[in-house]
Amino acid sequence: MLIELAIGDAYGAGFEYANEVSVYNDLSRYVSHPRHRLIPGSYTDDTQMSIAIAEVIVSAAQWTPEVLAQSFVTCFKRDRREGYASGFYHFLLEIQDGSEFLAKIRPDSDKSGAAMRAGPIGIFSTPEKVIEAATIQAAITHNTPDGINAAVAAALMTHYFIYKLGPKRKLGQFIESYVLSGEWSKPWEGKVKSKGWMSVRAAITAVIRNDSMSELLQDCIAFTGDVDTVATIALAAGSCSQEIAQDIPEHLVTGLENGTYGRDYLIELDKQLMSLVGKI
Repeated sequence: MLIELAIGDAYGAGFEYANEVSVYNDLSRYVSHPRHRLIPGSYTDDTQMSIAIAEVIVSAAQWTPEVLAQSFVTCFKRDRREGYASGFYHFLLEIQDGSEFLAKIRPDSDKSGAAMRAGPIGIFSTPEKVIEAATIQAAITHNTPDGINAAVAAALMTHYFIYKLGPKRKLGQFIESYVLSGEWSKPWEGKVKSKGWMSVRAAITAVIRNDSMSELLQDCIAFTGDVDTVATIALAAGSCSQEIAQDIPEHLVTGLENGTYGRDYLIELDKQLMSLVGKI
């Protein structure tokens, strides 16, 4: 899950709110963004915050705002990177620990930050546990109905496939049975803007209508807009589906950054995370 979502994030980062999408969206390489300074093949905040979530899960630490906030801060401080919203990036630079994070954050966003990091939460063994865990982590930064609902929906996407709860064509209906606000089974069309529910709706649409990871990744980018978030959410779920061929091009795997917290670290953390299926 983690390696795939990181590839989706890193590939999508070159296309986020960019105009020239169709020309370069052929999976041949990671591309440079026309305005941002991110090195091609580098992941962004979507993956770093997913790592923070996954590390709390595999450590079996208490699932509390304090522990989660500390993990967000720790992951950022040890590996500062571009990709965060400017205001949040400077917020993370200024604070020292999770307690200060909770004391100073304004948790009133309805954007996609809580949803983009929610994929690993699908590992919990029941929908009820997933919903509780996703809600707690979302409320730290996105304590709004839309922010929380988007995070819960994104976490339920991976859960649905990890635990083989039905065919992918019924994914949206499954989410609607738990997240009553939102037309999760209605196909998304057009550009994806910054609201969290938009990215999740687009990701659900792409997962349902594609049967391979390569097609899924290209389809996520083709929406245009906040496509790195769409790809992060969709590829996390798609990587767990038996109906989706796992055919991400090898050069995108080997081309993913591989520093201290890069590809090899993600692969190992992924193994630890997936070993918990049915156990938590």
